[in-house]
Amino acid sequence: QYLITHFSDFQLACLGSFFLHESVFFLAGLPFIYFERAGFLSKYKIQSKNNTTAAQEKCITRLLLYHFGVNLPVMLASYPVFRFMGMRSSLPLPSWKVISTQILFYFVIEDFIFYWGHRVLHTKWLYKHVHSVHHEYATPFGLTSEYAHPAEILFLGFATIFGPAITGPHLITLWLWMVLRVLETVEAHCGYHFPWSLSNFLPLYGGADFHDYHHRLLYTKSGNYSSTFVYMDWIFGTDKGYRKLKVLKGSGDEVEGKQI
Repeated sequence: QYLITHFSDFQLACLGSFFLHESVFFLAGLPFIYFERAGFLSKYKIQSKNNTTAAQEKCITRLLLYHFGVNLPVMLASYPVFRFMGMRSSLPLPSWKVISTQILFYFVIEDFIFYWGHRVLHTKWLYKHVHSVHHEYATPFGLTSEYAHPAEILFLGFATIFGPAITGPHLITLWLWMVLRVLETVEAHCGYHFPWSLSNFLPLYGGADFHDYHHRLLYTKSGNYSSTFVYMDWIFGTDKGYRKLKVLKGSGDEVEGKQI
């Protein structure tokens, strides 16, 4: 009630969304820089290699530049589209059934668009000139999730906003979708696989172990192009290398256990 009486729809949808994104993104991502520097929870770290302090600082500096120079202008420019499609911030709030149905749809459509967009970015020319920026970090940490060429930010960002753009959700739904998507992509790039990671409990959820494999390999052989859920990689067989590695690792662990 306070927000809708003190701020306009434009301020909430654009500036409110931007500051919410920045808050969630950096609060979720910054701890992993500390974990890496301090060696905290190192037994759960997927790769033994650490990023240098200079590399971490470069990432943060570029992120701030891209967020204010690309993300914010895009949010401002896309406001008329969302308004045209029916987005509102007024009361009453939508039911949880409506919110959950829309967000589930957003995940499905985002996964589909992201998968194909990501595969296109791994073609030779686009990888060299665009996507290689994101792959500068072969050992990803949370904040590298949004470290990318401005063209890629626009290209793959389209996958995130397409669902809300065609459904015109309530602003609270848009904010919840944004928070979930940010938390998911930070977790996928965090570089740690914990016992409580969602991929241990949620079928078809990719997570950090799945995406970390993608960053470790050469662009022509990486696979694992999916965003949140991995069904697209499974359908098109672009996760075969990862699955084989998991089987080999499982067999090795089993032999090691028997020897002990």
